[in-house]
Amino acid sequence: MKPVSDSYPKSGRVILHIDMNAFYCSVHEAVEPEKYKGKAIAVSGSVEQRKGIIVTCSYAARGKGVRTGMQVREALKLCPGLILIKPDFELYRQFSRRFMKIAYDYSPLVETMSIDECYVDITGSKQFGTPLEIAQTIQTRVREELGLPCSIGVAPNKLLAKMASDMKKPNGLTVLRKRDVPAILWDKPCSHLFGIGKKTADKLARMRIHTLGQLAGADETKLVEAFGVLGHWLKQAANGEDHSPVNPEHEQSKSIGHTTTLPYNYTEWDDVQRVFLNLADQVARRLRRQKLVAETVQITIRDPDMKTITRSVTLERPTEQMDDIYKQACALFKRHWQLPKPVRLLGITLQNLQAKEEAAIQLDLFSYEKEPVKERLTQAMDAIRDKFGEHAILTAGMLGDDPSTLIRDHRARGTSLQMDHLKQRPLSDD
Repeated sequence: MKPVSDSYPKSGRVILHIDMNAFYCSVHEAVEPEKYKGKAIAVSGSVEQRKGIIVTCSYAARGKGVRTGMQVREALKLCPGLILIKPDFELYRQFSRRFMKIAYDYSPLVETMSIDECYVDITGSKQFGTPLEIAQTIQTRVREELGLPCSIGVAPNKLLAKMASDMKKPNGLTVLRKRDVPAILWDKPCSHLFGIGKKTADKLARMRIHTLGQLAGADETKLVEAFGVLGHWLKQAANGEDHSPVNPEHEQSKSIGHTTTLPYNYTEWDDVQRVFLNLADQVARRLRRQKLVAETVQITIRDPDMKTITRSVTLERPTEQMDDIYKQACALFKRHWQLPKPVRLLGITLQNLQAKEEAAIQLDLFSYEKEPVKERLTQAMDAIRDKFGEHAILTAGMLGDDPSTLIRDHRARGTSLQMDHLKQRPLSDD
């Protein structure tokens, strides 16, 4: 029997990409198998009203044509027996912590990409076996300890690991080496490559580059002329090259954001304002919990046809205050969206974050006296909400019957990209 070390490269890395399959639905199946196991189920926003969209659905539902992002009424036409479930994000976070703990058992180099996927650098994990044995062990433990399916890609870099994990679902385990790229990927359309969106694929098509093989052999100079620095990456990626490291997510957040899908198309400014007020309230709360300030406010707007735009503004000075974030979000919306053009989703994301204690916040002549008072008031209000719950202090403008008013309910609200629960390495199953 050859030694385990022979299964690892002499130089280079071994990366796993672990992707939980239909995560939210799988969690519900694991918790209540008698109700949901093997059935056509979907997690949806407005269950009672039969409005909103499908957040995710089981493989049984997918077999009947149901898809993520589909409107609930459309899904029910395709699958009349579809069981709709309210989201329980606190439950999902519990399972996410447990899943990540298993990953950490095999390497300290774990980069969480969302609540249900991560990269793991196992280059230095020879003591646990070959790369394939480690992947099989993780997959088995996730299935036996959590009752969840996951797909794992094994590759020499993050890009190929991600591509590999997508190849077989559910419960797939795929090895993708760089030498396999021409045979496996080059006949695929450019849009097949992780990181190439529709606009980029369309632009490549106009350059008569339709497949990944054509992209791999394209003139890099022309790619750079057309795409800037992205041109270098496009050619490298098509050849299976990716040098980005696995970054353990112990450091501060790169961004903090919330989005909410609306129960129907909003066309009135009062409704939009209320949503932004609730979103600004919660992103500011999350910002202060992590002792950060933000320099950039970005909004996300999606219309009923799923067309999405993002617009951002850089502030004159960093902030942690809800009212600053709210005012900027409203101003951005008014500048870039004309009501009554309908809106289906709204979001606020804070970017260019830095530690508050390290931020140089310049106070002007008119605010230097008011700012400390305002900060003490914010701290007092935060303390009350920490003790008695997010609903302990609300402004009248936050009240309503749309999903944004539920954003303070951490059991009912969340997104796959919200990872506050993973800011510290998970050490226990609590």
